[in-house]
Amino acid sequence: MELSDKVAIITGAGSGIGRALAQGFAAEGARAVVCTDLDEASAAETAAMIGEVATSAALDVGDERAIERVTTETEETFGSVDVFVSNAGYGLRGGLDLPTDEWERMMNVHTWSHLSAARAVIPGMIERGGGYLLNTASAAGLLTQIDSGPYAVSKHAAVAFAEWVSINYGEEGIGVSVLCPQAVRTNILGPRAKEMSSDSNARQAAGDGILEADEVAQACIDAIREERFLVLPHPEVATYFQRKATDYDRWLRGMRRFRSRLGGK
Repeated sequence: MELSDKVAIITGAGSGIGRALAQGFAAEGARAVVCTDLDEASAAETAAMIGEVATSAALDVGDERAIERVTTETEETFGSVDVFVSNAGYGLRGGLDLPTDEWERMMNVHTWSHLSAARAVIPGMIERGGGYLLNTASAAGLLTQIDSGPYAVSKHAAVAFAEWVSINYGEEGIGVSVLCPQAVRTNILGPRAKEMSSDSNARQAAGDGILEADEVAQACIDAIREERFLVLPHPEVATYFQRKATDYDRWLRGMRRFRSRLGGK
């Protein structure tokens, strides 16, 4: 799919990868870019940076009705939604110690938001002959996130859902790409993103380098153009994923050793 003259909704567009995607879509000639974020002011700032093709709206992606509302408003204004970018996310350390509602919240943001977006846009896309979903997961969705159980689980589920959509709706004109990067210089790394040596979470993700958000956005745009499912801005992830599939037990042993090197108990 080419993005020229397309209408796109982008979640988490107030900063980082979402902002870079919004700017990149506009540069590709998108007719309308709807920038949404939990922080309405940051979404508006992104739209202002882009100019007249961009609009903004507040959106809590954990609220299915809110996603439906933004989709309806976009369709009423522009007549269609050609691309839905389900990108919003956040980080949280912990595992068994975290209360269940924290696990549920992360599932809402990282997994059920993709389901809500698909429900909101796929029927209309099929009626119009096709459309595209770009879902942000993480390398953690193919591998794991050592210091965050809910992050690892919710991102795995995000990849699985994208696979399911592609299998079931690909022949009806629905394209799907799933973004699985390692470390990207965004707010999710926190204020110490430049001081990786003392942060186990950052060191796990940053072993193969920290990419800039605009690099990741360009990788996504290329994948949409090629209609390629996996978007791996860090190519090393493909190698790790292959090793995991080839010998799961060896991979698990290696991850335990890696956890020890990171200071895990």
